Amino acid sequence: MLGNFVEYLDSIKARDPAPRTRWEILLYPGVWALGLHRVAHWLFRGEMFFLARFVNHISRFLTAIDIHPGAVIGRNFFIDHGFVVIGETAEIGDNVTIYQGATLGGTNPTSGQGGKRHPTIGDNVIISLGAAILGPLTVGANSRIGANAVVTRDVPEGATMVGIPAKPTLVEVKPETQNFVPYGTPCCDRFDPATQKLEILQCEMETMQKRLAQLLEERDAVAAAKSSARKRGGGKSA
Repeated sequence: MLGNFVEYLDSIKARDPAPRTRWEILLYPGVWALGLHRVAHWLFRGEMFFLARFVNHISRFLTAIDIHPGAVIGRNFFIDHGFVVIGETAEIGDNVTIYQGATLGGTNPTSGQGGKRHPTIGDNVIISLGAAILGPLTVGANSRIGANAVVTRDVPEGATMVGIPAKPTLVEVKPETQNFVPYGTPCCDRFDPATQKLEILQCEMETMQKRLAQLLEERDAVAAAKSSARKRGGGKSA
């Protein structure tokens, strides 16, 4: 157990450059929220719902992080800062990172029954600040959810989602880019979706201009050949 706890602290240190020692990490609200959630989830599974809710209430008061006791959370889960909300039927894989203000929210099923209402998050997912993932959808492993994105549909593995509603960008999480990226998306203008669209349009325009120039040259060459042929034909007739 101690070895697993040290591994957990080291996994946080690898994703957050701020702490100098493991002792500092012990003061993180996300660590306390996860620890109290483990207790609340154990009580919830034992159908001691009031006690589970009571522990959850204390955790929310101390950390400003609200994790429903029914949520299932994997190993090395890291909440960087507070004000995160995770719903009852949410399922979170291993090595997931969530930044402040993110929400794993639910939707009311049309059948009117409880069931699965919250998202399922795959392994190694990064959810940036202010993002909202709503409904019983699946976020594939190794994907990135950008800041303030609103996700309402399934996310494929390795995708980088941005916008409202969230759509995949051209930045794919390939083997060479699978290292941890703070806040889920590269902080560079060339990864902005609007910039990408403009660059694509510019490339298409350049391709069309080159093709048009080739067609004009071919047309002029054909016209010159016809004109030369007519001149030769006229000279012979004379």
